[in-house]
Amino acid sequence: MNKMARTFNKGRNMPSGLALWSPLLHLLVLVMCVQGTGGRKMSETQDGDGHETTHTEHAHAHHPSSHMHHHMDPSVMIFFTLEDLKEGKTMAIYFPKRKPSKSPHLLPREEADQIPFSSKELLHLLHFFSFSQDSPQAKAMEDTLRECEIEPIKGEIKSCATSLESMLDFTRGVFGLESPFSVVATTHLTNSTTNFQNYTILEEPKEILAPKMVACHTMPYPYAIFYCHSQQSANKVFKVLLGGGDGDRVEAVAVCHLDTSQWSPNHASFSVLRTKPGASAVCHFFPADNLVWVPASTSV
Repeated sequence: MNKMARTFNKGRNMPSGLALWSPLLHLLVLVMCVQGTGGRKMSETQDGDGHETTHTEHAHAHHPSSHMHHHMDPSVMIFFTLEDLKEGKTMAIYFPKRKPSKSPHLLPREEADQIPFSSKELLHLLHFFSFSQDSPQAKAMEDTLRECEIEPIKGEIKSCATSLESMLDFTRGVFGLESPFSVVATTHLTNSTTNFQNYTILEEPKEILAPKMVACHTMPYPYAIFYCHSQQSANKVFKVLLGGGDGDRVEAVAVCHLDTSQWSPNHASFSVLRTKPGASAVCHFFPADNLVWVPASTSV
């Protein structure tokens, strides 16, 4: 994307900033690239009706329409119950297989901060990225900006990170300035191209004891945007080894939300699991390009 080499205001050049990153940031970028972390490809984020299909719990409180027709869409088949989390359990699970080389990448903060990230600037942004107002990309950008600007639900703090530095700043604010933290993510151990199939839990899931956690989800946008949030309500984090029907192997990260009482009743998980807000825990798997930050001493 050549225009990313320019500032939002014409006539000035963006410094790449890559040489200024600390070794820690550079290392994190390398790790995330290996794991396939990047922004969601905009052309793959919507169904035929223009609704986002692969967001998980970060949309739970806000947009009933975000999950319309989800009963026809396998991409919401990521939810399960705490009782399902046992060796030998077989479930139909959707794991999107996104190619890192085709995904938008994280910008250095000095570049990202020069591009407005606001729905008020949408028309200017569409011109900047050369998207027409009625294009699928414009709809995806509008939806992302709207979700990022909506107030968090009760007991939640959130931030849309436009750079790796801003993601780390938000995470540091959750855990405390002096508290070390680390990242876990779903890892595909084989090269299966199947997105949706039956998976069996191959061994007893391993819980990551994390009294606090920050989940960061990729959002559809021309460059990488992560919707990061943390909830005061109790959660459990697990690593789960899965075996697919076609021989696929996935070391998946799963989170169980023990209190869903503040969620919208229209959240897709309640239809998938045939339950309602506050009735039971809701668990879900993370795709490989999402990140879960946990205290460093608790990661496995």
